[in-house]
Amino acid sequence: MRLPRARDALMGALARRNLRAPCTFLATLSSGRGFMSIGAEVAAHLPFLRRYARALTGSQSTGDAFVKATLEAALADQDLAESLRGGRVPLYRAFNKVWSSAYLEVAVEEEVQGTHEAAAQDQLRRITPVNRQALLLTTVEDFSPTEAGAIMGISEDEVNRLVTEAVEEIERESATSVLIIEDEPLISMQLEDLVRSLGHEICGTAATRAQAQQVVAECTPGLVLADIQLADGSSGLDAVNEMLESFAVPVIFITAYPDRLLTGERPEPAFLITKPYQPDTVKAIVSQALFFERRAHVRDRPQMSA
Repeated sequence: MRLPRARDALMGALARRNLRAPCTFLATLSSGRGFMSIGAEVAAHLPFLRRYARALTGSQSTGDAFVKATLEAALADQDLAESLRGGRVPLYRAFNKVWSSAYLEVAVEEEVQGTHEAAAQDQLRRITPVNRQALLLTTVEDFSPTEAGAIMGISEDEVNRLVTEAVEEIERESATSVLIIEDEPLISMQLEDLVRSLGHEICGTAATRAQAQQVVAECTPGLVLADIQLADGSSGLDAVNEMLESFAVPVIFITAYPDRLLTGERPEPAFLITKPYQPDTVKAIVSQALFFERRAHVRDRPQMSA
C-alpha cells in the first residue's frame, strides 16, 4: 500500500470540511472499471466499521470522519482498493493505518454537538490506548487475536497481552451509577449483573420512556444503557434525548439491528451494543464510554494556582 500518497489525498479531502457520505465514496468505488465487487464488499462491512470507529473515538462525527478518510485513501490508491476485496480484516487494517497516522480535526455538525460529543473530540489528541483498541477488536468486533494482530500489525501474543492489560485497567476503574432502559426482563437482569460485576451501582431500571423519566427524577445516572424499542412502543432514543436536555451523560444503545441505525443519514449514538451480545462486549463498551467521560472531567478540572 502506498500510504504517503494516499494519506496526502485523504488529508486534502478532509480539509475541505464538506465531507461526502460513505455511500458516495462506495458509489465512486463501484463506478470505476473493475471496482464493482470492491464497493459491494465494503458496503457490507461499513456499518460495523463505523460502529468500531465511534467506539474508538467516542464521537459519531470524528469516527465517521476517519471512516471517510479510509475510503478516500482507497480512491487515491488502487492497490489499497484492491486489497479491500479480502473482507473485514483488510478494511479494518486500512482504517487502523489512517487512525494511527493522523489526527483529524473535524467540524462537528451543530445539531449533533453536545457536551459529551465535544469533549470526546477534544480528547482525541490523547489517542485511545492501544490496549483498548485490541480489546474493542476482539470483543465488540469479534475478531480473533490472530485477525486483530493482522489489523494492528502486531503478533497474536501481543494482542493477548494488550487485552489482558485492558481488562486489568477496567477492573481498576472507579464506580458510577447506571440506568438501564430495557423492556426484556431477562436482558435487563443480565445487564444488571454485568454492571455490578464491574463494580458499578444500579441507579434504576426502566422498561418504558415514562419509567425512565421517573428514575431520572429521583437520581442522576453516570451512565445509561438503553434499548431502542421499548415495551409500550416508546423509543429509548426519545427517552435519552430528554435526559440530555437536562444533563450530560454517556449513553450506550442496545439494538439487534445496528445496520439500520448506522446509516449516516441522521445523528446517531457514539456507542452501540449489538444483540445478541457477549458479556465481554458490554464490559468493553461500558469501559470505553466511561473512558471518554473521565477524560472530559480531567480536561474541565480547574487549574490550581500557586
